[in-house]
Amino acid sequence: MTMYSPFNMKKILSFVSLALLISNVASAQISNQTLNGRDGEANVITTAVPFLTIAPDSRSGAMGDAGVSTSPDINSQHHNPAKYAFMKNDFGISISYTPWLRQLVNDINLAYVAGYKKIGGGQAISGSLRYFSLGDITFTNMNGDVTGQHKPNEFALDFGYNRMLGENISGSITLRYVNSNLTGGYSGTGPQTKVGQAFASDISAFYKKQMEVQKKNAELGVGINISNIGSKMSYTDGAVKDFLPAMLRLGSSFKLDMDDYNSILGVVEMSKLLVPTPPIYYAVGDTLPDGSIVSIPQHYVRYGKPSDVSVPTGIFQSFWDAPGVQLDPLNPDDRSRFKEEWREVNWSIGLEYWYSKQFALRGGYFHEDATKGNRKFFTVGLGLKLKVFALDFSYLIPTAQRHPLGNTLRFTIMFDFEASKKDANPQDKK
Repeated sequence: MTMYSPFNMKKILSFVSLALLISNVASAQISNQTLNGRDGEANVITTAVPFLTIAPDSRSGAMGDAGVSTSPDINSQHHNPAKYAFMKNDFGISISYTPWLRQLVNDINLAYVAGYKKIGGGQAISGSLRYFSLGDITFTNMNGDVTGQHKPNEFALDFGYNRMLGENISGSITLRYVNSNLTGGYSGTGPQTKVGQAFASDISAFYKKQMEVQKKNAELGVGINISNIGSKMSYTDGAVKDFLPAMLRLGSSFKLDMDDYNSILGVVEMSKLLVPTPPIYYAVGDTLPDGSIVSIPQHYVRYGKPSDVSVPTGIFQSFWDAPGVQLDPLNPDDRSRFKEEWREVNWSIGLEYWYSKQFALRGGYFHEDATKGNRKFFTVGLGLKLKVFALDFSYLIPTAQRHPLGNTLRFTIMFDFEASKKDANPQDKK
């Protein structure tokens, strides 16, 4: 990547966040200043460190990014750490790798390591490290002369505590440190930049119920996760701080054992950013209700709520602060706030088939409204489980051509150290 001066932090943030959220390059040119809120026009919510929202593992990546309510696995740290309390084995670790945005650049990737350890009494501790590399950036001046180079990167370090709260329900609390080094302190002709840092937490719960359906074993799963609740992030001193991508995930899954060798799992989940929706402002020259004329751009909110609020206010406000969809083309005041809020809900649908608990086929679909990013894609994947380790693979198929996420691959390898221990100690297999 090449970044031209005068240096503007917004350029990097826009590239990173919008490339993750918007399905085509042209959509990245949309700005809040040009929005009028009519039906069908975009009003995309952007945040700092959007890499925290990327599903890092292949199993979820193969099922439309669903994972908050699926059966427990080693990669539950991202989706719902409360599931670790239901893990049968005492210890496990996984490693995932995802080349990212290959349709735009060839040097962005996401690496992810997750693991857990049961500590008895229906309790478990867990953790993960997520590292997002954005390749190389070359800073130049207006004449094209190179003024600096940097390898931007971001990472997040998690630690979670998970325990059973009852026979069928578990809960979890996760603490997270986030580090975002996008500029390496480069300033150019603008203000001095710095590494963005923030602390956040997750709260999650998982319900699992064994049952019988027509004399076949079945399992119901329900999960909820409120993630990335934490401080705002800034890349310069005194600058307006950006929200972390706080998110609500909610879903349900159903697993049916058709016989001793075949089982199938279906899952439906929803997600919503708990971040203020950008309002629509009066334009310069507009007349305010008090009769005065607007002279300062983006100063007076016309529709919606101000987005420069505290984190707690932003979370609660995110359910009702949308400026609303303009229903009547001739009447800008005829708006539906509920309609726009509903558009901010993303949906994931996934299926998983297992044969003999060793071979898995997966598929899914992810939907995001066109006015909120337009991510719509199908996913497929395979899984192979051996004695000591398991391999997962997933592939993303976008519904639109020239999609930045096109041809996205995810690879995951998981290690079951308890199985290794049993192989070394045959008596443990009894």
